Amino acid sequence: MDYMASGSKYTPDKGKEMESTVHFLPAADNAKYEKKKGPNKIGAVIGVLVLVLVIALMVGLLVWHFHFRKESWVKRMYSGSMRLTDQAFENSYENSSTPEFKALADLVKKQLKNLYSANPQLKKYYVGSTVQAFSEGSVIAYYLSEFKIPEAQTAAIDNAMSEIDKGKSRSFPVINVDDVVSSAIDPRMFTRHFNSSRRDSKHVTGTGSLQIQSPGFPNSPYPPSSFMQWELRGDVNHVMKLKFESLHLEENCSNDFIKIYDSLVTIERRLMEELCGYHSPSSQLTFVSSRNVILVTMATDEGKNFPGFRATVSQIPRGSKELSCGGSLFGSKGSFSSPNYPSFYPPNTLCRWTITVPQDLVVKLRFLKFYVADAGEKNSNDCLKDYVKIDDEKLCGENPDGTFRIGTSNIMKVEFRSDTSYVDLGFSAEFEAVKDENPCPKQFTCKNQRCIKTELRCDGRDDCWDNSDEMDCKCNSSFINCKNGFCVLPFWKCDGKDDCGDNTDEMGCGCGAGQFQCNNKKCVSEKNHCDGKDNCGDGSDELNCPGGTKTICTESSFRCKSGECINKINPECDGTQDCSDGSDEQNCNCGTFMTPRSRVVGGVDAERGEFPWQVSLHMKDVGHACGASLINEKWLVTAAHCVKDRFDGRPSMPSTWEAFLGLKTQKESSKEVQRRFLKQVIPHPNYNYDTYDNDIALMELERPVDYTDFIKPICLPAPQHIFEVGKQVYITGWGALREGANQAATILQKAEVRIINQTVCNTLMGGEITNQMLCAGVLQGGVDACQGDSGGPLSSKEGKRMFLAGVVSWGEGCARKNRPGIYTRVTKFLGWIKEKTGV
Repeated sequence: MDYMASGSKYTPDKGKEMESTVHFLPAADNAKYEKKKGPNKIGAVIGVLVLVLVIALMVGLLVWHFHFRKESWVKRMYSGSMRLTDQAFENSYENSSTPEFKALADLVKKQLKNLYSANPQLKKYYVGSTVQAFSEGSVIAYYLSEFKIPEAQTAAIDNAMSEIDKGKSRSFPVINVDDVVSSAIDPRMFTRHFNSSRRDSKHVTGTGSLQIQSPGFPNSPYPPSSFMQWELRGDVNHVMKLKFESLHLEENCSNDFIKIYDSLVTIERRLMEELCGYHSPSSQLTFVSSRNVILVTMATDEGKNFPGFRATVSQIPRGSKELSCGGSLFGSKGSFSSPNYPSFYPPNTLCRWTITVPQDLVVKLRFLKFYVADAGEKNSNDCLKDYVKIDDEKLCGENPDGTFRIGTSNIMKVEFRSDTSYVDLGFSAEFEAVKDENPCPKQFTCKNQRCIKTELRCDGRDDCWDNSDEMDCKCNSSFINCKNGFCVLPFWKCDGKDDCGDNTDEMGCGCGAGQFQCNNKKCVSEKNHCDGKDNCGDGSDELNCPGGTKTICTESSFRCKSGECINKINPECDGTQDCSDGSDEQNCNCGTFMTPRSRVVGGVDAERGEFPWQVSLHMKDVGHACGASLINEKWLVTAAHCVKDRFDGRPSMPSTWEAFLGLKTQKESSKEVQRRFLKQVIPHPNYNYDTYDNDIALMELERPVDYTDFIKPICLPAPQHIFEVGKQVYITGWGALREGANQAATILQKAEVRIINQTVCNTLMGGEITNQMLCAGVLQGGVDACQGDSGGPLSSKEGKRMFLAGVVSWGEGCARKNRPGIYTRVTKFLGWIKEKTGV
């Protein structure tokens, strides 16, 4: 379906293509060209060669003319707007079927023809235009223009179109115009063949609001191969507010996407944002236009489709407090932010603040959050588009929390500017009066002017976010002294990760030259690597070998149902069939999750659907007590210590518990949440209450859950699955936010930790680590599971899926330095899990 069909149609005469004929002229005197008697071999040969060359040249020219030249012409679409300075807006201009609209549209099309005719290149290739809409101010016309051009001329035509936008008033016999803006249309919108299209126009009045949504939402997926657009208007002297309540599209924007424009046509120079994937309702997905119009477009391909979106549209009076910015700020401290924070700031915005603090002090400006990135900025250091200017310095892009600047006097000028395209979340800032000589009292000042605690200096961790707290350090005996001057904790030596940044911590590790290091740390000759024999004793020398995936069966091999073994590391559910019987790709309806597309302003809150296997276990009359992981529609995995009977209750009884799935916030009432009672509780028979060995239990739900985008099982790993030392994994839960806290988290929390070497962990924990345990954490402290997280998942991302690496078990305190979290190693219990659950 033609994209231009959505407006009033212009059908130009089809130009005739150039004809080309070849004429062979007869000789004037045939007798002169008769073959003479007697041989003249040289002349004959030359004649034949010349004839062959002429024929070849003619054939080549004909092929070029009729094939290559014909294929080099392309359709090029441009969208634009222009202000009609001698016109006044009428309500009838909102309806494209009225005589008034059609009459003014004809004038605009004539004007466009005059405009393009003034440029020889544009005149030559111009096909026609359609007028899509009008809006106030005096009257703004929105149009689409079509050109048919040689492909090699695309860049030249783009440049010629950009030249017509000079911002100067133009007087033509037809109509007076200024503020002409145009740009090439996203080719995805007109080169695709859409099976259906839809165009809606809506007007918000007063303090009311209206809703728009994709077809079928929320009961069925949006249609494939379709194009939709919503032209949204408000009253004069207002701006539009668009708030997405739900948005779930295909992950790849190349397939399905939503685009939002500060316009009524798809002018890329007025594009505010492109969206796809999943966005949580809490992700502050709200947009504000610069005037009383906004356009929402949605395009889908032929592939799989998703729920779609729903959004609320309203209007805000110009000059309202909600959008006000700039002014004078006085006092020893204060705060301010970009317009519409923490949602997206409007395009085409200018705010100026003057901050004044008491005499003899200087202004310290600190950004709590700073997101001022423009997708159209080629070099983020230039700050040519959106930026914050502090006195004479520009800041743009994404800056770390706590970024600050110190002024040179008691007065500081701050300017925020956004251009006409692409918007971001903006910033939140606070200021205070400080003494010039000590901007970070009793703290360390980073090179980026961030303040951190002095004890974080040279602790092996980048606390400044620019590594300046780890530069030029004198490492004590407990650290690795990197050659580049950094200090790294000794636990990261020889873990396969370059923690120093110059590979110092990975030097002198493992086996010598010509040797292969096995997973069990044994060294064998490199010649024995991939020789078809188990030289390591654990089979690791026969993994990931070239020449096929089948191998001899060892303890490290993935074993197919047929009995054959695969030499590939972690082949299960990776999207590639390695087993002849396909068993490595069976039972793979698991581990998928929603990737948050937008940044969350503040905290470590997880998004709904980001960890859809997370379960909150509630004890009756108590509330949240433990976590668990969903492994199929009826079974949960949790910790055995959660269900151990004690003097104050009987957690081993199913009637003690309620399971909440799809939950993000405790005590919330949401249709996404499912509550289930338990049918049975099965602790591991060898659980040791004193040592926490074999700390795992199973729970069967009274009835199955319904899988949704927010409730899905996590994948169970194969017994041979390798979770490498140093790998980043995720802990989640509603446990206490810090050691000793009486109150658990209300919102599901997430954190990244690293898997820690088993030997190192055992040393740190006084020899209490068994083979059924797995260690993970941040040894510098500060990140860990805590009370209330017990039984929850340790999730490991492998490709596009998550696997259950561990179950939260125990630890010394919470987030203490050199005290990692201890987890039950799930790979050791897969046989028991299958025996009890069939999973």
